[in-house]
Amino acid sequence: MLTTQSAREARQRIRDGYWQSPTAGLRTGTHQANLVIVNHEWADEFEGLCQTNAQALPLLERLPAGSPHPVKCASDADIRVDLPKYRLYKEGRLIREQNHINALWTDACVAFLIGCSFSFEQEMLRSGIPVRHIELGCNVPMVVTNRKVNPSGRLHGSLVVTMRPIPTNRLDDVIALTVNRPLAHGEPVHIGDPAELGIRDLSQPDYGDPVSIHADEVPVFWACGVTAQQVAQESQIPWLITHAPGHMFITDRMVSGAGVPSPGC
Repeated sequence: MLTTQSAREARQRIRDGYWQSPTAGLRTGTHQANLVIVNHEWADEFEGLCQTNAQALPLLERLPAGSPHPVKCASDADIRVDLPKYRLYKEGRLIREQNHINALWTDACVAFLIGCSFSFEQEMLRSGIPVRHIELGCNVPMVVTNRKVNPSGRLHGSLVVTMRPIPTNRLDDVIALTVNRPLAHGEPVHIGDPAELGIRDLSQPDYGDPVSIHADEVPVFWACGVTAQQVAQESQIPWLITHAPGHMFITDRMVSGAGVPSPGC
């Protein structure tokens, strides 16, 4: 785990190649964000997907076509180089992962920044609620569910969730902590039996890494921005660029409780 002085410092460490791991270990006190880049011909449909699935895809900012520079979330940033790892999908298939996307960028690219549940984890830790994947130094487990998102034009697919084991006696606390954080997916979408979400085996997540669940803990599930990658696969979008799961963009927006909150990106 690395506590950095600022979000700008974190982005610079990522840009310089010093941090290439999941960003749950970067504790800047600011919101982290999923990145989704589509061709401009798909941009309105994707924004519609965010609007009708706000818990899974809370939209922080839509960048103008051809611009890699956020205006609201981090004005000095360059989304082509400021994430630890990216993914390229074509026709719904994962083609490769890479550490920057300069060569893939064109004027047809429209980028979206979407809220992430990593943003409330620092507050969980301050409240004495364990965050197992941070304890283990691995990625959060992410699992495809049997729930479908609300479609938008040609876009459709399944909801993806993150899972964190929570002590039974802290369930009310974690709900209260997350319910008022809609930009970080808000309250859990499910608590308890994973079979109710169509999940057969939590030891084999679809994205990320498995984590242990102790005898006094219950699996708790939050909507996840990786839902966009699942939608890309199920909708067979011609091409989509995104972050590698868990390797997020660090914004400048302070998380409530981690500093002076701002009104939003």
